[in-house]
Amino acid sequence: MVDSKLILVSGATGYVGGRLVPKLLEKGYRVRCIVRDPARLRERPWAGRVEVVTCDALDREALTRVMQGVSGAYYLIHGMQGGKDSAERDLQIARNFAHAAEVAGLERIIYLGELVDPTADLSPYLRSRHETGHLLRYGRVPVTEFRAGMIIGSGSALFEMIRYITERQPILVCPAWYFSYAQPIAIRDVLSYMTAALDTPDSIGRVIEIGGPSRLRYADMLMGYAKERDLKRLLIPTPVNAPRLSAYWVHMVTPIHWRVVLPLIEGLRAKLIVRDDTARKLFPQIAPLDYQSAVHFALGQIHRDNVETSWSDALVTAMGDVKPYEFTVEEGMFIERRQVLLDLKPEIVFRAYSGIGGARGWMYMDWAWALRGWMDKAIGGVGIRRGRRHPDEIHTGESLDFWRVEIVEKDARMRLRAEMKVPGKAWLQFDSQSQDGKTLFTVTAYFAPHGLSGFLYWYAMWPFHKFIFDGLTRRLASRARILARAY
Repeated sequence: MVDSKLILVSGATGYVGGRLVPKLLEKGYRVRCIVRDPARLRERPWAGRVEVVTCDALDREALTRVMQGVSGAYYLIHGMQGGKDSAERDLQIARNFAHAAEVAGLERIIYLGELVDPTADLSPYLRSRHETGHLLRYGRVPVTEFRAGMIIGSGSALFEMIRYITERQPILVCPAWYFSYAQPIAIRDVLSYMTAALDTPDSIGRVIEIGGPSRLRYADMLMGYAKERDLKRLLIPTPVNAPRLSAYWVHMVTPIHWRVVLPLIEGLRAKLIVRDDTARKLFPQIAPLDYQSAVHFALGQIHRDNVETSWSDALVTAMGDVKPYEFTVEEGMFIERRQVLLDLKPEIVFRAYSGIGGARGWMYMDWAWALRGWMDKAIGGVGIRRGRRHPDEIHTGESLDFWRVEIVEKDARMRLRAEMKVPGKAWLQFDSQSQDGKTLFTVTAYFAPHGLSGFLYWYAMWPFHKFIFDGLTRRLASRARILARAY
């Protein structure tokens, strides 16, 4: 019976893993997820239907324990930073995983690797992905290794790179790697192959290359996106490769960090195409989407997009590492996070930030908030004068000055969605998370820019954020301490 099988998913907080878990649940499997920080899965809609176990994959004994009773396991762990250190870490984890699976008596491992040309000069990232498959197969537990083309889906690193470059550059100066061939595949097809493998005994012990039906150059992908968006773009070819320089440039003109971009660019030096038809023979029921359809579906998801809760989970280590300020770019979204550890209860901190706005004001530089509201009003926006329904109580869906309350979790979180006119989507989130008898108070600003105007708007406003949000965080922490003394 399918529902009697327990499936282990590693990397459940990642892009593919987070989408794979609900697919497995739909097929009737029981699922156990291993993660380093369980809080990152707490708000997933399927979190209550799976078993979540804290485990560091570098700990071989811990891995062996969590694999007890498991029928099959998905190996979806890998770094995106590239470089020697990251590659060596990934390979050590693969050795641990294979050993633990053997000791625990698993029936099979399913690994998602990447299409590679073994004869090419592979980048450190692609080489480690290729060698990971070898290490997993070296053990006694049979492995199904899928080697996927570049994944196209809302939020995937490659798709976000294509999207922002095409949206923001009317003229595209193209290095040589723009003209290397690849075989992109839709994320929904990757998930179909990976779940179908559990019901396909002939896939056990096989290396299976999967990709979409089209072999395209990266330049073709850009133009395909432009066609979907009805944009006119001019390509200017150049003979140079310069992957690191290209990564820095992509980092400057898109919200994607160069460390994420560099492995993708280095991988494009080789032809990443399907060289055999094993996938078609083993899975005749799967007809992969063409690239244009994959882009269409991805854009449809983005148009209905919202801040995903997993993006906003505070990454707090077991040693209590708290970064006062952090700026990151995740899946096309600018994120500024400020944190302070308070010797207070979460409910006190929650009361401090949930009472912000309205007649009470914004605690710091109120004149700047008022000026921003006046500017919004002048161009037809809602302005800041809507206030709030109650000075202390707050509910999901209510207006709060020029924000809309999107989420309220009692004593834990409040997220506001901007309703002022901005070239993109913006959120402001407050979190009060219990940590070792104290409360980690986090203020996070999110911005998903729209086109070049959104990109320029963010960097124009960024210097002011330093003063406004730093001051806001300090004042709210002070208000929490005052409220604590009043109790």
